[in-house]
Amino acid sequence: MDVKQHLYLVDGSAYIFRAYHRLPPLTNPHGVPVGAVYGYTTMLWKLAEDLHKADGPTHLAVILDKGSITFRNALYDQYKANRPPPPEDLIPQFPLIRDATRAFSLPCIEEDNLEADDIIASYARAATLRGWDVTIVSSDKDLMQLVGRCGTGGGCVDMLDTMKNQRIDIPEVIEKFGVTPDKVGDVLALMGDAVDNVPGIRGIGPKTATKLIQEHGDLESALAAAPAMKPGKLRDSLIEQADMARLSRVLVQLKEDCDLPMAMDDFALDTIPRDPLAAFLEEHGFTSLLRRLDGGTGSPGPKTQLHPARPVTPGEASAPQDGAIRGNRQSLPEMPAPDLSSYACVQTIGELEQWIARAFAARVVAVDTETSALDAMQADLVGVSLALGPNDACYIPLGHGGTDMFSEKPVQIPRDAALAALKPLLESDAVLKVGQNIKYDINILARHDIHVAPIDDTMVMSFCLDAGRSETGLAGHGMDELSDRHLGHATMKFKDVCGTGKKAISFAEVPLADATRYAAEDADVTWRLHRVLAPRLPEEGGTRIYQRVDRPLIPVVAMMERNGIRVDRERLAALSTEFAGQISDLETLIHTMAGGPFTIGSPKQLGDVLFEKLGYKGGRKGKSGQYSTDQAILEGLAAQGAEVATKVLDWRQLSKLKSTYTDALQAAINPRTGRVHTSYSLVGAQTGRLSSTDPNLQNIPIRTEIGRQIREAFVAEPGNVLLAADYSQIELRLAAHMADVPALKDAFANGEDIHARTAREMFGTVDRDTRGRAKTINFAILYGISRWGLGGRLGVGADEAQAMIDRYFERFPGIQRYIVATLEQVRECGYSETLFGRKTWFPRINSKNQAERQGSERAAINAPIQGTSADIIKRAMARMMPALEDAGLGHVRMLLQVHDELVFELPESDAAAARPVIERVMAEAATPAVALSVPLGIEIGTGPSWGAAH
Repeated sequence: MDVKQHLYLVDGSAYIFRAYHRLPPLTNPHGVPVGAVYGYTTMLWKLAEDLHKADGPTHLAVILDKGSITFRNALYDQYKANRPPPPEDLIPQFPLIRDATRAFSLPCIEEDNLEADDIIASYARAATLRGWDVTIVSSDKDLMQLVGRCGTGGGCVDMLDTMKNQRIDIPEVIEKFGVTPDKVGDVLALMGDAVDNVPGIRGIGPKTATKLIQEHGDLESALAAAPAMKPGKLRDSLIEQADMARLSRVLVQLKEDCDLPMAMDDFALDTIPRDPLAAFLEEHGFTSLLRRLDGGTGSPGPKTQLHPARPVTPGEASAPQDGAIRGNRQSLPEMPAPDLSSYACVQTIGELEQWIARAFAARVVAVDTETSALDAMQADLVGVSLALGPNDACYIPLGHGGTDMFSEKPVQIPRDAALAALKPLLESDAVLKVGQNIKYDINILARHDIHVAPIDDTMVMSFCLDAGRSETGLAGHGMDELSDRHLGHATMKFKDVCGTGKKAISFAEVPLADATRYAAEDADVTWRLHRVLAPRLPEEGGTRIYQRVDRPLIPVVAMMERNGIRVDRERLAALSTEFAGQISDLETLIHTMAGGPFTIGSPKQLGDVLFEKLGYKGGRKGKSGQYSTDQAILEGLAAQGAEVATKVLDWRQLSKLKSTYTDALQAAINPRTGRVHTSYSLVGAQTGRLSSTDPNLQNIPIRTEIGRQIREAFVAEPGNVLLAADYSQIELRLAAHMADVPALKDAFANGEDIHARTAREMFGTVDRDTRGRAKTINFAILYGISRWGLGGRLGVGADEAQAMIDRYFERFPGIQRYIVATLEQVRECGYSETLFGRKTWFPRINSKNQAERQGSERAAINAPIQGTSADIIKRAMARMMPALEDAGLGHVRMLLQVHDELVFELPESDAAAARPVIERVMAEAATPAVALSVPLGIEIGTGPSWGAAH
């Protein structure tokens, strides 16, 4: 049987620019720039050889743009007019890149008056008509119009994004554009393209364009429907700019009937002949690649794979010089060490415009803001820093000078003028903005009507790659740690420029020379970290979780922080007074039980009272010589009948809730908005859950009366209601799926009470006692609880608890298999993994210290389940606002995410319409990436307060 032919068409122009921006400047022995040539050579060699060895590819060709003028310029003279000329040091590399392609004995195709995309489209059409499959190696959105196209001969088209190590087929196109590939051109015609200067319709962005095509089917139908639309800016734009939209549709349409300059049979993929490639490598001084060729070890990089690559140890993906080998990977040339004296201070609009033009040409820019405070909702913008490469960074002061009105202010661009100049760059789809915790910068700039996109975040990248991996646990993703770990560079500290204590000054008062070194270094280091971390994502299997879960969430969480939530100050004040009285009463009662006054908040005094004065058993002293009085100890004493321990626990909870919530929330009300704006961290919990601070809204008790009272103080604005949507028992549902437990899956599918079903399986009968025990066991088992821990929770001996655990595993053997398999994987690989590919590392899983090892084991058992739960709600959050906008409910505001719950604010009249949309998005959040074998249940309630919505 003949092997089916499979043609790979490489978008060579994209490779060239990626290679150029990936490497620092290099020259060959003749003094000619070759940085892009070197990068292009390594990338092409790896692709050609690896695809030859993989199953399927039989033919390959590289397609290039020959010139900047094509037939489209005759249709629209401003086509691609905004594109800056290529960098001067890249121009002499273009012919060398063509030489590199031919040195591999690969076809290199380019044609006058045509773009590479048109040549690719024409070959794709011809190949599918012959029954060949076609893979386009590119991430170009224009080429996505071809995805899923099948010829009469049976061949079909897909794409391969080697940057993300991802196949692009019809579902991926739909996920990106909201429409099938054949409608992508219609969406592009409406939204335009700033990179190619396709005009589109002014004011219509991707979401509106997608919505119009979804509703009307195609461009012409959308334009025809415009006169009947309700009066407004959208209707007027569609009518007035219809001709521009039609022109744009022609500009984005790929030409599929070009003459084919070379026969496809000549693209047959064969082994790489040595001699022409060796001559090319020697000519340009690529000695390490030449040694690889002569050593017969294959391509100079990791295998191109269509699935996640093997785990890479920390530090392996950094960038040493040409020829340095780590494992089976050759790394990139080293970057020069940070030179703080090289940074520029931009003080005129002309200088700023030069940096902006260079940033557009670079297509990747690191961005950082300097402000007057940490609270993004109240801080003043003091300056902005940009970086385009190593030591190629600047600081733009905007608000420097003393706080006194008579203080002398340095020369700086007026803030409004600078931000107006920066806005097109920071909002351009053609330029990637990279930040370290860029969510903060997004919020700062959003207050100045600048909406930063698209983005990458080095902090979140690090978390997706190395969560839990460092010995310091979670404290490993800040800039200082990442710079030290990956770059070997100690960054300037804030206190170095602003001082500490009474002598501390604000950043606005820092002299510009010092401010420039500090601020520009932040951007420089961020650019370097991106260069180190971005290539690791596809190599180490981090692309999926970063691109599909965490990165899309960053602007969503930023928006939620800006939204904030209203709190009832009077209600909080009343609760504080009420709690203070209860705390005082508890103190009096505890002192009476203890036989005298002592400081309840002092662990030493409390331990001495409990275990020496009152003589309770079970005291345990630590290295400090004092008794432990943590919650587990007090709960153990309370279970033994020590009422004083119960009262101390109550005292602690009330004291914490008063200080953390009823007091702190009043102080946290933003005077400008009248709302509380929490700050969410995407890297604060090892399993991927969001955490919140200032104030922390994650630890309000869920099922207690006190927790309900606090939630009553979170209220809607007049005329609005709060809607709370909560995943019901999501971790148990995921456990049923991941462990493949038929009894539990059936119970969820049939809408049964899962704890009652477990009680029936475990104890043969269901009553209040057995259901309560079953509920405790259901959750405890998923957290890897020991028999002693379970015995303590149920008030039974360890042997009886072990018998229950054994019985549970007997009735649900899938759970035991899941636990064993998870622990085996973590012990072998060092990490657990969620259904969406999130890795959590456990460096102490094989520790000789029993406490460390068992703690890691308990966490490892739960991490895939809790992490998958976190991934699902994150996907729901990222999809929520587009879905609400499509339903005409774009004014609904998503305010809070607390564990498995989302809280919204909306007009009371819209609650009935919003409810099914929110429920559907949450229920379908796992798809299409993961198909669950259990339904996701969602409970929704509404009310004037958060408490009333439950």
